[in-house]
Amino acid sequence: MKFRKSSVLINTIAALGLAMLLVACGGGGGGSDGASTGTLNLAITDASVDAAKAVIVEFTGVELQHSDGERIDYDFVDGFGDPETRQIDLLALTGGTTELLLEDVTLTAGDYSWIRLKVNAERGVIDSYIDLLDDSRHSLYVPSGANSGLKLNRGFNIPEGGMASFTIDFDLRKSVHDPAGNKDDYILRPTLRLVDGNTDGALSGSVTGIENDLDCSDNTESIGAVYVFDTANTVDDVDGTDDPITSATVRNDGVYTYTVAFLPEGDYRIDFTCDADIDDNAKDADTDLTDGPVDFVGETIVTITAGKTTAHDFQIPIP
Repeated sequence: MKFRKSSVLINTIAALGLAMLLVACGGGGGGSDGASTGTLNLAITDASVDAAKAVIVEFTGVELQHSDGERIDYDFVDGFGDPETRQIDLLALTGGTTELLLEDVTLTAGDYSWIRLKVNAERGVIDSYIDLLDDSRHSLYVPSGANSGLKLNRGFNIPEGGMASFTIDFDLRKSVHDPAGNKDDYILRPTLRLVDGNTDGALSGSVTGIENDLDCSDNTESIGAVYVFDTANTVDDVDGTDDPITSATVRNDGVYTYTVAFLPEGDYRIDFTCDADIDDNAKDADTDLTDGPVDFVGETIVTITAGKTTAHDFQIPIP
């Protein structure tokens, strides 16, 4: 993938073997007016959801807002300069897997106010879509997506002469909604986290005792989930109050394991549940219905250190 501003080649970048061009439109960038510059890498990842086989979002570009008023607009184009989209399966980006949207892009240094991911996600159109476990496919609709995209209102800094690396974490467990009575379009109301690659760590471990002590063994691929909470919050399901910061599905690869990546360093409250598949935020937020009871076991406090993976194994029942 190449990066061009207007018709002048500035830099060449490769993103996961895709031959694409990245065009900067609008407010300029990369210090073309003589301003100091820095470099940005921007990737996306996902905290998984249990009720789908694939969650495809069609991206068309990225927009950034500098605090000095400069707006920088990048659109994806192919090798001939024609507009091109990128369909990315967010469910493939779990457990620390990422996909680059921008790599080694030169920008004006300083503070930025927000990032907008530009998407195609129209109602009734299979551009962005979700594939459910029953093999049905549904349009994935982002309200006002064509105008506002997926906006992350969090500031960040591009250091002068340095490099900033950030990952945007989609939490699909909190973001995908199927309102009652809507059989065609699922709604994506994104819950996004911007994580600084210089200050994040990870959490991983195993879960033992599932088969004998909990009704968690119906699905051979997804066996419960680990929820991560702020220590100031109580343990709760996804309902808009004391929600988890993120979560990770437990996988069965002969042993039951989980990985939660891109956690800023600090202390967290973690719990295991078998009931993640019935933790339906849409039922809590969009209708008068409630989802089923979500029971947690194994609550503990863990400390995440930047650049390291903290290990914690859940033993069910708790010894």
